[in-house]
Amino acid sequence: MTLIFCVVLGLAAGVLSGLMGIGGGLILIPALIFLFGFSQHQAQGTTLALMVPPIGILAAWTYYKHGFVDLKIAAFICIGFIIGGLFGAQWAITIPKEILRRIFGIIFLLISLHMIFTK
Repeated sequence: MTLIFCVVLGLAAGVLSGLMGIGGGLILIPALIFLFGFSQHQAQGTTLALMVPPIGILAAWTYYKHGFVDLKIAAFICIGFIIGGLFGAQWAITIPKEILRRIFGIIFLLISLHMIFTK
């Protein structure tokens, strides 16, 4: 994998993250699996590691300047996200990669169907 390709992938995920609030799970994890040959565990771990400091800082600031950020709600979700992320990671590493990949796919399929067929 070339560094330029990594930057391009990050740029694409960043644009989609800023535009639609997606990127990490929807773009990066499948790309790392299919384009870089990562396992499901490697893709999820790498994505979580890269999201820690930089993801969303400038995008969130842009939304905040326009009044689209509720800091109180964000803070409480963040608390749950930190704790949930720890438990989720501990659980995920115990699941075989094939099953974890299927769970990942099923979750995105259900989300997709919900978004397509509901108002």
